[in-house]
Amino acid sequence: MAIEVRGLTKVFETGRRRARRRVEAVRDISFTVDPGERIAYIGPNGAGKSTSIKILTGILHPSRGEATVLGVVPWLDRRRLAMRIGTLFGQRSQLWFELTPRQSYRMLAAIYGLDRQHERARVSELADLLEAHDLFDVPVRSLSLGQRMRCELAACMLHEPEVLFLDEPTIGLDLLAKQRFRELLVRLNTERRTTIFLTSHDVADIEHVARRAIVINHGSVIHDAEVATMRGALLATKIVEVRLGEPIEAMVMDGVHVLEQSPTILKLVVDTGTTSIRVVLDALLDGASVVDISVVDPPLEQVIAEIYGLPRR
Repeated sequence: MAIEVRGLTKVFETGRRRARRRVEAVRDISFTVDPGERIAYIGPNGAGKSTSIKILTGILHPSRGEATVLGVVPWLDRRRLAMRIGTLFGQRSQLWFELTPRQSYRMLAAIYGLDRQHERARVSELADLLEAHDLFDVPVRSLSLGQRMRCELAACMLHEPEVLFLDEPTIGLDLLAKQRFRELLVRLNTERRTTIFLTSHDVADIEHVARRAIVINHGSVIHDAEVATMRGALLATKIVEVRLGEPIEAMVMDGVHVLEQSPTILKLVVDTGTTSIRVVLDALLDGASVVDISVVDPPLEQVIAEIYGLPRR
């Protein structure tokens, strides 16, 4: 078992004296993850995602419950676990901004106990895998966010971890950079059997990277299912946003609901199980003066709200 969690709970105490109160950030969470799985661990802000990852990587101690990662209790033997896992936090960097990634990798390799020959071979291998040969010798401060995140991924893969913990890794990336990053994660999993444990607010991350999604809210697991199952039940809607050159009449199609309409803006909710996105786009392009058009996923909060209507697992 790659990850095993049983009754995990984390309580924080906040305030002072009479205003002191207890907050359960994580409440009695249990789940298992097999080696080589790709897991999306999702929920709204404050749901307990980052707290869970910090416990599973040994940064925090739980208030009660049990957990093992690769057979190691994270908070009891964090150093040994660190040699077998990789972590990537979208808001924090492992690279030194005034150095090149390659120079940072040299220091990280020393921390992980890699000799120079192994380090050079591994950096070259990661450059091939991540298509980043031209990035490793550029100062980090000169890289775009998307380029830096590829170099960050190389940093956390340097010591060949068996499990990769990713906390909001695509935050702030543009659409093209996000898609490329997702493809890299799937490739790592497919070619190296690296277990992926991903938190994200982006529904597209869930659809494109994960095979299974664990959804938490208010610190508790509220849903655990294959993404294919969730896609059929919960991710079957898309939002089409259109900027118009001139007004059009109300659009009437099966499975299409008008969310917002003005002389220049049209926003539609499309049930893709009833009408495909392509049919809707063809109808719009043929019958309207379209200046710009985009297709986006519903907000994660909406998906989670719909989950509450499903039986809990």
